[in-house]
Amino acid sequence: MASVSIEIVAHLLGAEALHQEFQNGVVFDAVTLGINEGDRVGIVGRNGDGKSTLLRLLSGRLQPDSGRVTMRRGIEVRMLDQSDTLDHQLTVAHAVVGDTPEHTWAGDPRVRDIIDGLLSGVPWEATVGELSGGQRRRVALAAVLVGDHDVLFLDEPTNHLDIEGITWLADHLRRRWPPGSGGFVVVTHDRWFLDAVCNTTWEVHDRLVEPFDGGYAAYILQRVERDRMAAVSEAKRQNLMKKELAWLRRGAPARTTKAKFRVDAANALIADEPEVRDKVELMRMATSRLGKEVVDLEAVSVSYGDNQVLHDVTWLIKPGERSGVLGINGAGKSTLLKLITGALQPTSGRVKRGKTIKVATLTQEPSNLDHVAGERVSDVIKSERNTYVSGGKEMTPAQLLERLGFKTAQLSSPVGKLSGGQKRRLQLLLILLNEPNVLVLDEPSNDLDTEMLAAMEDLLDSWPGTLLVVSHDRYLMERVTDQQYAILDGRLVHMPGGVDQYLQVRRGLPATPPPSPGKPQPRKLDIQATREARKEVASIERKLAKLPARIAGVNNQIATHDQADYLGLQVHVDDLKALQAQQSELETRWLELTDQLDASGQ
Repeated sequence: MASVSIEIVAHLLGAEALHQEFQNGVVFDAVTLGINEGDRVGIVGRNGDGKSTLLRLLSGRLQPDSGRVTMRRGIEVRMLDQSDTLDHQLTVAHAVVGDTPEHTWAGDPRVRDIIDGLLSGVPWEATVGELSGGQRRRVALAAVLVGDHDVLFLDEPTNHLDIEGITWLADHLRRRWPPGSGGFVVVTHDRWFLDAVCNTTWEVHDRLVEPFDGGYAAYILQRVERDRMAAVSEAKRQNLMKKELAWLRRGAPARTTKAKFRVDAANALIADEPEVRDKVELMRMATSRLGKEVVDLEAVSVSYGDNQVLHDVTWLIKPGERSGVLGINGAGKSTLLKLITGALQPTSGRVKRGKTIKVATLTQEPSNLDHVAGERVSDVIKSERNTYVSGGKEMTPAQLLERLGFKTAQLSSPVGKLSGGQKRRLQLLLILLNEPNVLVLDEPSNDLDTEMLAAMEDLLDSWPGTLLVVSHDRYLMERVTDQQYAILDGRLVHMPGGVDQYLQVRRGLPATPPPSPGKPQPRKLDIQATREARKEVASIERKLAKLPARIAGVNNQIATHDQADYLGLQVHVDDLKALQAQQSELETRWLELTDQLDASGQ
């Protein structure tokens, strides 16, 4: 009986041969997958490829045209929709805790933590209809999290959360269930969040769902290796992914410490890949376009009536500077941007602008396209200019649009018919074609999927000007900026330790110094130890070379096994976990040994 009990706990739900189509075509064709205890799944893919549809199918919200979804008897599932589904007549309290007496929910530390983490500042007795869209979203998320569910399906849970809220949510999901139990599937464009909480990534594309081990960084590494091994002909996509891989490995090594990939093959891929930005050349070009002065804020304060938003802010913005601005909602980030762009004058202090600056802002809403809503995309871009230089190469606007994910057929579409993400990309393109030398991005990641965010970041890498970014997307912030500032109690404070330092300060913890750019020096080996290390490295590489095929074989056994046969499935699941653990240990040991050999000059 004990073995049966263990088996039943392992498998949560499975999908077999799912087929789903709508009027505009087939979304999924013969998709088979499963969710086991301990699975933390992130779903990525282009907008419109079926990520939300997959959540609805797995959660039982949508019945497939054919195939089936089976759930273990007695499990509880809950889904957070992307749309607003709350009853607007309910109070916040009733929407979150229902009829549960206050002494009951208030005595539950987990429920109190959820309310404190998500609903601070939201009036508890207000009706849902009185709240802003962002507040309603947080109430809906809190209502999902307070329940005791075995599986959660979360569709864009980070929407309307600031960096602190996203960090809190990641921490909550990491400790919500004991290791190896419970499970969730999340659709999000927040790549930092995917890395922070997921141990598996599903890529939705071309009517199928392709699994990868690990979070977003591991997914990128495996995808590049997969494309290389398969000799994929998508050269442009390949180059973009390799560039991002280079940043992940060089700019953020902590992200890939436990990634499930062939370390030697991945390193070979980026051996000749240059840094994502040529900082010296970009600075030279920016200085030639801007001169020595950009925007200087000197002892600036801004008040709205009796409310002082910014106090005694001094910021001398340099040519070629790439800075991010952090702060909670209402801290004054938008006010700061308006001072820089000239849309707002300070209550006191001085704002000095260089004579040659040309500022452009990508706003949170694509409303500045309303006047061209009836015009074709191709006509709108032709009205700006015929060529654009990016990374030293001359490109046509159509080529730029293609680089940002537009298809040829969409060039003849009216602007008003574009999706929110397409309007966002067109808005950015029109700004770049106007050739500003100071670019301000206010929440630029809205409505963009992970692939388009990578394309936008790639385009910004070669942009030679001063770049200022306000975003709750931590990955984007760290990817496109070189330093961060925070608005704390109305003052602008430099954060040399980046987002981590900002979060520590917000939690009232002493800020740790920023990490050194290099890794700790590994110990050097003597002759005998070097010989033994070489033999061990060779042995590890032989073992690593055999593991992918063995893992693929077990995955195939799981996929083709009867999903209702829990005992048989557990055998395969245990085999898979053992192989994955062995691979992780071998890769970690390989890194340790090769670092030591490098330090010894061997």
